[in-house]
Amino acid sequence: MKELSFLSLLLPLLFLSTAQGLEPKCESQDQDSNLKVYHVYSHCSPFKPSKQLSWEESVLEMAKKDEARLQYLTSLVAGKSVVPIASGRQIIQSPTYIVRAKIGTPPQTLLMAMDTSNDVAWIPCSGCVGCGSTLFDNVMSTSYKSLGCQSPQCNQVPNPTCPAGICSFNLTYGGSSIAANLSQDTIALATDSVPGYTFGCIQKTAGNSVPPQGLLGLSRGPLSLLAQTDNLYKSTFSYCLPSFKSPNFSGSLRLGPVAQPIRIKYTSLLKNPRRSSLYYVNLVGIRVGRRILDIPPSAFAFNATTGAGTIFDSGTVFTRLVEPAYTALRDQFRKRVGANATVSSLGGFDTCYNVPIVSPTITFMFSGMNMTLVPDNFLIHSTAGSTTCLAMAAAPDNVNSVLNVIASMQQQNHRILFDVPNSRLGVAREVCT
Repeated sequence: MKELSFLSLLLPLLFLSTAQGLEPKCESQDQDSNLKVYHVYSHCSPFKPSKQLSWEESVLEMAKKDEARLQYLTSLVAGKSVVPIASGRQIIQSPTYIVRAKIGTPPQTLLMAMDTSNDVAWIPCSGCVGCGSTLFDNVMSTSYKSLGCQSPQCNQVPNPTCPAGICSFNLTYGGSSIAANLSQDTIALATDSVPGYTFGCIQKTAGNSVPPQGLLGLSRGPLSLLAQTDNLYKSTFSYCLPSFKSPNFSGSLRLGPVAQPIRIKYTSLLKNPRRSSLYYVNLVGIRVGRRILDIPPSAFAFNATTGAGTIFDSGTVFTRLVEPAYTALRDQFRKRVGANATVSSLGGFDTCYNVPIVSPTITFMFSGMNMTLVPDNFLIHSTAGSTTCLAMAAAPDNVNSVLNVIASMQQQNHRILFDVPNSRLGVAREVCT
């Protein structure tokens, strides 16, 4: 059977949306502290591309999405809460993976983007200007309340102001601006209920970067899900992101230390108080096949002041490496594929082939563990199988290029465990369904 590309699976899917955002057969209930993780293009997601695109157009659009994501990550590295909104053509930053949450009393179901590099949950609320059609009707929730400027949480949001005594804040995310009121309500995740959950109730937004039904922050910041549920989940969670080829096209988010994998390899999480939203790890080398690449240590060095180093991120699609690291990986990859295969480019991908290739493995070498990738984790194929590209790239010149980002495609079909109390990140191979 001809191999299908991940985009040929994504784009033709039908999207049938109900009032709750999922078609009926996708309404299977989350169990215990385990939530289904859906890709934004799965048949269980209402968020489809705005138009049918060719394979080449789709690759370019996804690469542009990453540009917006990297702009956001750069703002965190630079220690800024606000970055300029992209001018000119809008860069679309739709969520990559979404989970189902229930907000308020009585509960209202929303699909929230899963973001490991963000603290605050955002939810579009009643009367929001510029938001989509699915809103949280906070007026109808008997457990909803706005927080005043005297609340301790108000000091934890960027640029707080106090119109009418309500704690409000403004920020940008990718190519969008957001104005929100700091609020509290009950959030239900699977069968767990968290009363008094603090989030940004969005009042106004501009641009296309904000996840349509909200965002669930899974970083280590003071307003993140982990910080607010430490007594319940002990600042521990894992996820398994499905391959783009998975027929079910869904994975899982497992909250808390219970039922986490025992057979798993760990590397240390690095602490950076200046950038607490990011999960830094110590990448020490890269291997292509059996060859360890000659990369200067400075390309991987962690620096709390500049933000340099390596992070795991759920919202970036394709891994980005600083220029010396990527160049060494690309050149060795090309050498292993063979000099007889003509190399072409596609947008930001500079290593594409129009003939079938035999690919080596790629291994990220971290302190204490190796993460070996199979070709499905780093090759993308056109629908007809005639073009194959190495799905990694150098950090773009127009952003802070000190950050290596291990992205979602490279994480697929792995269980990624974030164990904050023990300052470690675990990785184990797993078929994510």
